[in-house]
Amino acid sequence: MQKLGEILVQAGIVGIPLLAFSIVAIALIIERTVFWFRVNRRQERVVRNALQLYREDESRALETLKQNIDLPIARIFLEALSLEEAEPDELALAMEGAIQAEIPILKRFNNAFDTIVTLAPLLGLLGTVLGLIQSFSALNLGDVGGTKTANVTAGISEALVSTAFGLVVALFTLFFANTFRGFYLRQIALIQEHVAELELLHRRRYKRSGVGYATTNR
Repeated sequence: MQKLGEILVQAGIVGIPLLAFSIVAIALIIERTVFWFRVNRRQERVVRNALQLYREDESRALETLKQNIDLPIARIFLEALSLEEAEPDELALAMEGAIQAEIPILKRFNNAFDTIVTLAPLLGLLGTVLGLIQSFSALNLGDVGGTKTANVTAGISEALVSTAFGLVVALFTLFFANTFRGFYLRQIALIQEHVAELELLHRRRYKRSGVGYATTNR
């Protein structure tokens, strides 16, 4: 804590916002880590089980999906399968809409991460510039080599702390932001793959039903 306090003092006026950025980044990283851990650990198994059950008994598949409603793919499948006597095109449209609804959840806090990554180095640079201005303003040309020169040298080293602080915050946040972005891209690919599987199974079931629901209701 004492070391952190010294860094904040040396960082100057930008130390507080940089500290706030770091706290916010850590909180968001923890939330996203928990979210992606839950999704990556359970979703593949749940969706495979649901697709297998759908081949045998649609009601059991729906029950499995309802038990895992906290997973994105389960919500997408439920949105589509909740349509009664849906034609293949209707099912595809329902799942497309459900996927679009899930994208903001999967990409949550991406803008916040981008903002921190962009602003943290700039704030650090601003702190350094302000520190350099303050240091050189106390220097007289006739005092070169004197005590004030030593103070300027010390002031420059302290001013650079804010740049280092900003870069550390930005690099730390960027690492996790790119990791979560990779999880998102992988998740979208998996969702598209499983949605295609469900569409195929539904089309086969629809064809096996004979002439279809519209003809049946005549």
